[in-house]
Amino acid sequence: MGKSPGDGQALWWWRRRRSALLDVGLAGLAALECAVGAYALVGDRLHWGFGAALTASLLGVLAGLTLVVRRRWPLVPAVVALVFVPALFGVVLLVVSLYSLAATWEWPSRRWRVVGLAALAYVESVGMLLLSFLGVDSQPGEVQPPAWVLVLVAVLVAVALTVPPVVTGLYVGARRRLIESLKDRAHGLETELDLLAEQAQERARRARLEERTRIAREMHDVVAHRVSLMVVHAGALERIVDRDPEKARQSAALMGEVGRQALNELREILGVLRMSEETVERTPGLAQLPGLVAQSEAAGMRVSLAVSGETRAFVPEAEQTAYRVVQEGLTNAHKHASGARVSVLLAYVPNGVRVQVANDCPGLGVKVALPSGGNGLVGMRERVLALGGSFSAGPDGKGGFLVEAVLPSRLAVTTRGAGNGAAE
Repeated sequence: MGKSPGDGQALWWWRRRRSALLDVGLAGLAALECAVGAYALVGDRLHWGFGAALTASLLGVLAGLTLVVRRRWPLVPAVVALVFVPALFGVVLLVVSLYSLAATWEWPSRRWRVVGLAALAYVESVGMLLLSFLGVDSQPGEVQPPAWVLVLVAVLVAVALTVPPVVTGLYVGARRRLIESLKDRAHGLETELDLLAEQAQERARRARLEERTRIAREMHDVVAHRVSLMVVHAGALERIVDRDPEKARQSAALMGEVGRQALNELREILGVLRMSEETVERTPGLAQLPGLVAQSEAAGMRVSLAVSGETRAFVPEAEQTAYRVVQEGLTNAHKHASGARVSVLLAYVPNGVRVQVANDCPGLGVKVALPSGGNGLVGMRERVLALGGSFSAGPDGKGGFLVEAVLPSRLAVTTRGAGNGAAE
């Protein structure tokens, strides 16, 4: 917030220059009133001479000037006012010092000090007024008011001198502390919002990274498997094209079908951002495993599929992950174990669903060199672990290779929630 025209740089304990000017003005007015009251008391009433009256006036000036420090040490002018009030002067000093004391001191922590000093000022004010009223000699013929009237007037005037300044000071002090508290809270909220904005940006960055990683994995799964099949078919086609044209024609047709499937899956993956729900519905799952195995078998792989347990549905993410694990296992068999027997197992077990791809020790048949990025199994492991499952891949001790993944039963779709994809 910008400064108002009356604001300036801080001066000593004043935050603004106009506050300093106000305190100096009040101190000057109180000093004048105390000086005149002290001179009248010592010179006119007590008749102590001019020197004593002048000294009393100087003390009155010093007493009034204590209001200069009312913001820094509010107790000082209050105590000075309590000393001079019984001498029948210092009204301005009393009113301003009580207000400053109540406005500056926090009410919950110093309530009894404020109440005690205000009560003492009230008693002194009542005594000062009664002394002033009762000490006046009545002239002959004048009607003297009853004593209770004078007491009542003294009490009311004392209340007017002490209660309004204290109440006003308490209100202003509480309002000032409330504003400062709201400013601190607003500053804290602003800082918290900045932190939340930074965290939101970081989450968005991570979400973008995870989405890119997910799409890259899907691209790898589709491209690696389909292209591997196409390369295998191309190698077989090259060997049989002269001696078996009919089988070569079938292999060429199968290569075209595999290529079209790869293009369709790539279109679905690239359109995930604008058709996410439809894409999820079309993602491959456990029901498509027979077709996946049939494609590898058509490419010349000796592969078999075994299904055990009671069939049940799982959430789309789990079924797609299981499908990709089998797909990656078959792709690795195409790459590294050409000619070996491959067995695929889909087992519905009590603790979830287990998929397994195992190949025997590869023989000495013709092998087709296929490039490998080395990221397929790593990506499969990350996807399975992200769903709370377990994944293992490695030699089986007999010269073959085993890829296995188990997804937990909590990912299964209940009968009641099968229509909307609710998980157990």
